[in-house]
Amino acid sequence: MRRKIGTLIATLLLLSAVLEGCRAPARRPAAEEPTISLYINQTGEVKRMKIEEYLPGVVAAEMEPTWPLNALAAQAILARTFTMKKIQEGGVKAHGTDASTSVEEFQAYDPTRVNDNVRRAVEMTRGQVIKYKGDYVNAWFYASGGPRTAASAVEGLNFNREPAPYIQSVPDPGMAITTPENKSWTATFTNAEIAAAVRKLTGQDPGPFTSVNIEAKGPSGRATKFKVGRLTVDAPALRLALGNDRLRSTLITGITADGGRVTFKGQGYGHGVGMSQWGARALAEQGKSPQEIIKYFFKDVELVKAW
Repeated sequence: MRRKIGTLIATLLLLSAVLEGCRAPARRPAAEEPTISLYINQTGEVKRMKIEEYLPGVVAAEMEPTWPLNALAAQAILARTFTMKKIQEGGVKAHGTDASTSVEEFQAYDPTRVNDNVRRAVEMTRGQVIKYKGDYVNAWFYASGGPRTAASAVEGLNFNREPAPYIQSVPDPGMAITTPENKSWTATFTNAEIAAAVRKLTGQDPGPFTSVNIEAKGPSGRATKFKVGRLTVDAPALRLALGNDRLRSTLITGITADGGRVTFKGQGYGHGVGMSQWGARALAEQGKSPQEIIKYFFKDVELVKAW
C-alpha cells in the first residue's frame, strides 16, 4: 500500500511539473542582428549591411578614435540606440532608406577613421541599446557640458515632441580635462548678423537694438530665451541660426554690446543634453565601464541586449 501511495504521489508531482511547464512562457529566441539600408550621400548609391558593420563608421566620425576604449564603447551604445530609434520612426524618408551618411539627415559616418580601438568598442557592446520603460531613448550627446549638463531636453534643445524624463543635470566630469575653448569661449556677431538670424527664425524683423539680453534660463543656467529688439526668440534655435560652432553653447556667462557688435561669453560646447563626450572620456579614464558612463548621464534607463 505504501508503495502504491508513493507511486501515486510521484505521478501527481510529475503531472504537476508538466502542467507548470505548459503554463510557463516559452523562451523567446534572441532577435537577429538587423540588416540596414544606408544611403551614401557622396555617391547616391544605397548599400545594405549589418548594423554592427555600419556602427564603427559612426563611432569613428563622432568621437576621436584614439580616445579610451570605454568612452568609445559608450558612444557605440548611443549610436546603436540612435539608429534603432530613427529606423523605428521611419528612417530617412527622403531616400527611402533606413539611414544615410549625412549628419544633417541621420548621424555622422566616416569609415576611413575606423581603427582597431573603434572596432573593439563596437564589438564589446554588440547589440546593446538604451531603453526607458521599454522604449528606445533619444540618444543625445555633445562635446562638453561646461560645469553641468542640461536639466532637460527642453532646456538644451527646446525639444518637446515627446517626454524625455531620463535626461538629468549632473556635473560634467569632462570640465577638468576638456580644451580651453570649451572651458571659456567668446563669440562676437554684428547686429546685422543677429537680425538676419532672427528674421530667418521668426519671419519678423526685430527692429533696432543695441544689445541682446537673456530673457529666461533653465535649471542648469542655460539661456532658453533671448530678447533681441522687440522680439523674444528661442535660445537653442538662435544658436543654430548663428552657427553652433561660433555660439558654442547656450550656457552664457555674459553679453556685452558695443559699436554695432554683440559679444557672448560662455562655457561648454554643444546643447548639453545627454552624454558629454569629454565627460565620457574623463569617466573612462577613471575606470568606469561603458554602462556606468551611460547611467551617469541618463537617469533610470536600462541597457538591453537587443541581439
